[in-house]
Order: sequence, then C-alpha cells, then structure tokens
Amino acid sequence: MEQTIPAALGAAADRFGDHPAYVQDGESVSFLELLRRVRRAARGYVAAGLRPGDRVCLWAPNSIDWVVAGLATSYAGGVLVPVNSRYTAHEVADVVDRTAARLVVLADGFLGRTQLADLRATGEHPSVAAMVDLAELAGLDTGAVTTAEVDAIAESVSPDDVADILFTSGTTGRSKGAMSAHRQTVGVARTWAELGGVTGQDRYLVVNPFFHSFGYKVGIVTGLVTGATLYPLATFDLEATMDLVERERITVLPGAPTIYQSLLGAPGRERRDLSSLRLAVTGAAVVPVVLIERMRQPAPAGLGIDQVVTAFGMTEAVVATMARAGDPAELVATTCGRAVPGMETRIDAAPGEAGELLLRGDFVMLGYLDDPAATSAAVDADGWLHTGDVGTLDAAGNLRITDRLKDMYISGGFNVYPAEVEQALARLEGVADVAVVGVPDERMGEVGAAYVVRAAGPAGEALTAEDVTAYCKERLANFKVPRRVAFLDALPRNLSGKVLKTDLRDQPRSE
Repeated sequence: MEQTIPAALGAAADRFGDHPAYVQDGESVSFLELLRRVRRAARGYVAAGLRPGDRVCLWAPNSIDWVVAGLATSYAGGVLVPVNSRYTAHEVADVVDRTAARLVVLADGFLGRTQLADLRATGEHPSVAAMVDLAELAGLDTGAVTTAEVDAIAESVSPDDVADILFTSGTTGRSKGAMSAHRQTVGVARTWAELGGVTGQDRYLVVNPFFHSFGYKVGIVTGLVTGATLYPLATFDLEATMDLVERERITVLPGAPTIYQSLLGAPGRERRDLSSLRLAVTGAAVVPVVLIERMRQPAPAGLGIDQVVTAFGMTEAVVATMARAGDPAELVATTCGRAVPGMETRIDAAPGEAGELLLRGDFVMLGYLDDPAATSAAVDADGWLHTGDVGTLDAAGNLRITDRLKDMYISGGFNVYPAEVEQALARLEGVADVAVVGVPDERMGEVGAAYVVRAAGPAGEALTAEDVTAYCKERLANFKVPRRVAFLDALPRNLSGKVLKTDLRDQPRSE
C-alpha cells in the first residue's frame, strides 16, 4: 500500500485514470491529467532550483492549481508548507524565513490584494530562489529537466521523509511548524476515508481550506487514495454551495458547524434538492445536539444527511478520534468519538475525572521545526502528545472535551491564539496593556474580545476601538482580528501578575 504522496498520486492515475479528480468552475481534470500537470510543475520547480528536502511555501486559496502546486512539491522531493490564504505579507514572510523556503508559490490578486508586491516589500529573503504566481504555474520554465528525471526523484521519496510542515501558534504567540512524514499524511487520509466510507463514487465538496490539514490531508490526499472527485471552493458562499450540491449531486461535505447552520438557515433552502448529501464530518467547536438532529432530519425540516459524525484532531495529530456511523445524535454532538485505528487516547487524571488529553500513535507529528525544546515539552519520552485540552473518556472510549488548558479559541473553524494578537496590539501607540479572550458568537462560534488599558498621554486619550481593529487588520489575518473592544482602567491580575482571563470573560463588553 502506497506510503508516499507521489506514490499515491501515481497509483491514483493507474487505478482511476480518466475518472474526474477535480471539478471547478466548469473545468474537469482527470487523475491522469492531474499527474501530467504535477509532473510538469515539478520539472519547473527543479529547474528553478528546488532540491529534495527543500521547502515550498504555498500561499493561495482552494483551487485545482493549488492541488497541482502542492502535489508537485512532493513529486520534486520537496516539503510543502501551506500558508493561510488570509495571512498578510508580514505573516507569510515570517514563515518563509523560518522554513528557509526555496520557492514561494502564491495567488497574486486574491481578494483584490497585491500578494507578490507585498511579500517583496517585506525585505530580502535569501533562501528564496523564485516567487511564482499560481496563475503562471503551467508556463513555468522547465529548462532541460525531463519527466524521467522528476519521476526518479518522486520514486526516491521515502515514507519517513518529511512531507509537510503546517504552522500552528502556541500560547507564547510564536508559531510552531508541525512536521509530518509521508506515511503519516497518507495514512491519516486513508484512515479518515475508511471510517467515512469514502469511495470513488463520492463527490466531495471541499469548503475546508487546503492550507489546513482538514482540507489538505483529509481533502486532497483522501481524494488520491479513494478516487473521490473533489470540488474545491475558494471562499465559502452559501448560494454557490447549494448550487454545487444540487447540480453536481455532492455526497460528502465536511466542515465546521457554522457551514451546516448556514445551510439550515438559508433562504429558499426548502426549494433546493440537497438529498445527495450522505456524509458530514464536523468538529472544531461545541456542536449543539439539535444541529446534529436537524442535519439528519429529512428535508424540508433538515438536511437529510445519513451519516453525521464528529471528530477531534489538531495540527500535531490530524485525526485522533472520530464518531462512527450509527452513533446516536446526542453522542455525536457531545463527544468527539473514539480513537481512530493507529491512535490511543488517555486522560491524565484519576479514572472518571477530567484531565489533560494525551494522544499517542501513528499520526502524532515528528516534532516542531527547529524547536527541540517545544517538541520535548509537547511529546513526552513515552510518545504521548500533551494536547493542552481538558476532557474525559467514557467507558466506550468516547472523548468529551470540557475545557482548554491553553487560551486558544476557535473562530469560524480557525484556531486563534490570543498571545499572538496581544503581541501585535502591544505595539500600537496608546496601548499600555492588553488581553484578548474568546467570547461566544452565534455565527462564528467564538470571536475575539480585546480588553485594552490606554496609555497616559495624548496617544492613549485619543485611542478608539476603531483604531484597535484597524491596526489588527493591517497586521493579522481577518479571523484573528478582535470583533469587540473594551477599555479598562486596569486588567485583573492575580498575585503573580497573571491576567485573570476568566474574570475578563465575565466583563461587560462594548464594541
């Protein structure tokens, strides 16, 4: 069984041939054509200076070209570093420099921005041999590099080689790059697919971003190992989503709970035929029992999805637990299911009590990039990953997440780490002190609330909530920007000086 991404791609072309691998905006690409495009892009990468083990940063929204660019990285022996498409150039520059990226592939003009010029304006990046606009990928100069040469490189890739580095922030606010081997990235995709019963007959709408493990590993790679046809969405649009489900008879639609809540509340949904949907996998936030019930309930009251399950994962261990077909709605809504094959779960507490969730198994990361101290702090000598989440396990092994040791909150399905936002705001003139917490929001699940202490003097006196949000929008991805701002005379702290964020969450908020 294939254990590398290039091998999975080659096997998919052999097995599924002319079957559609991707459909987007009227374009259909077969598995054979996908392999052809990947080979050509890989030749261009090698001609541009990419060598086995070099890193490629990919900064773009979901598209067929993203898939080609990402798979070509692996085919040329490189390490894929997906970057959030909403990141600012400053955030991307940090990832580029820390990974010593050899190539940067980006979607210039996405959302009306000037990504290429903005990234170049951040300064010199000595490791970078070329910055490539995704729109020009097919025309990349291949020089004298032949298909046979890149095929040989692809065949030399080992299951234990690093396949990808996905960045996730920590409580210190400094992002950490979680490294996974090819065997892990392919293995977790195959496991997820088997539990969901995904096959080559499925039509899989990918709303989850490809830069996230949910879109990349259990999206793109799952498509390779199953033969399912993927339909990428660059941005979530409710009408476009319903159009696609109805017209293309979409069968698989994973996503954050907000996706399904939006569909259930969509005007005119009762006139739509969404009956083709058979599998939904959700998580990343508290899931109301009534949502699961309505997702399963036949139309027009519900969505009529036969199999609705929840799962738990993180960048450091992509899928650790998952509910199974036939689990009752309450169990699906209130737990994250049981450990998937190849993974173990443990609660660091007395039996029956809540404690930190520990994970061990095939899909736990290799470690953090260039950070052995953080790696050893996260993964102990026995191989247990300390997640920072507090939970319980019932007699059947079903996981319930009850709290977070970390301050991280989830907004619209994306992790937000307050320390990163706080560090940005600490540089704003007029700010003397600041703390950020996640607060409930009906649409996004949670949003950021910033509590600011103004500095003495004119700059502090003039500081407004609009100034705070505008400053964040210039420096942070949109999902990290606090939606609510309140000004306090002082932040509540304990005797050791630590901010009492529980007290802040109970504070009245002004926007």
